[in-house]
Amino acid sequence: MSTPHSPLDDPDHSNRLGDRKISRKSLLKAAALAGAAPVLIGGGTALARDNAAAGSARLPLTPECQDGDAVTEEQIEGPYFKPGSPLRTSLVTSGTVGTPLTVSGYVFGRNCAPIPGALLDFWQADNNGNYDNSGYTFRGHQFSDANGGYTLTTIVPGLYPGRTRHIHVKVQAPGQPILTTQLYFPNEPRNATDTIFDPDLVMTVRQVGNGREASFDFVLNVNGTPRPSTSPSGSPTQGSPSPSPSSSGGTTTWKVGASYKVGDQVTYNGVTYVCIQAHTAYAGWEPPNVPALWSRR
Repeated sequence: MSTPHSPLDDPDHSNRLGDRKISRKSLLKAAALAGAAPVLIGGGTALARDNAAAGSARLPLTPECQDGDAVTEEQIEGPYFKPGSPLRTSLVTSGTVGTPLTVSGYVFGRNCAPIPGALLDFWQADNNGNYDNSGYTFRGHQFSDANGGYTLTTIVPGLYPGRTRHIHVKVQAPGQPILTTQLYFPNEPRNATDTIFDPDLVMTVRQVGNGREASFDFVLNVNGTPRPSTSPSGSPTQGSPSPSPSSSGGTTTWKVGASYKVGDQVTYNGVTYVCIQAHTAYAGWEPPNVPALWSRR
């Protein structure tokens, strides 16, 4: 665990983040950006993208991550994770209260190649610092696109005792281990007192109108470019697909690591369930615990 300290108390903080974030990979993405550069909150980590957007030339992806693209740090899950979150990229509705926030970025492997079909499962507190433990407000998962990109529409999370502002996330390349971590905001006063805060996990945040835009790239401890499978609806899913047990009318026992499609049937503790959303199973997603994925027959 990193020693907690504030970016405001560390004059070299922006340089260290800059060394980590400003790479040929970042410049490649930045060269594709268009429009005027927005106002930065905290500065430092956004320089690569903004400078490239202002006219820097395109640069090729690096063959290996030897330019400062360290694997994203892990952090504790915390007490408020709930499996089976809805598949969605927006966590807000017309009545949502709070400062609008859009978080976007890419998922890469150690070799700097983008990872399509990576699972990103987000959860956070609401504007008042509360988590929804009975439903799925401010909870949702999505899959990175063909270029490894993702976008989350949400709000700036509220504060609650003992913590600074943060967003929880689990990221998993198809068929690979899960990275559990948290994303932070720059120049938050509580960054200095939060014992979990890690400056390497600070997002780039920009003020855009009445809301904010943030960016963060995940680098997973994965080699190569895993290829996602595709669900019947066209959405990528984790891992390699296994034969559908229900394709021949059969039922199989639920197991961790199996890839399930819509309509597949499994038994768990003697009860039969039908898959209602394509996914790869992992511990904690047992059918009785995830009504968003399984329907009891």
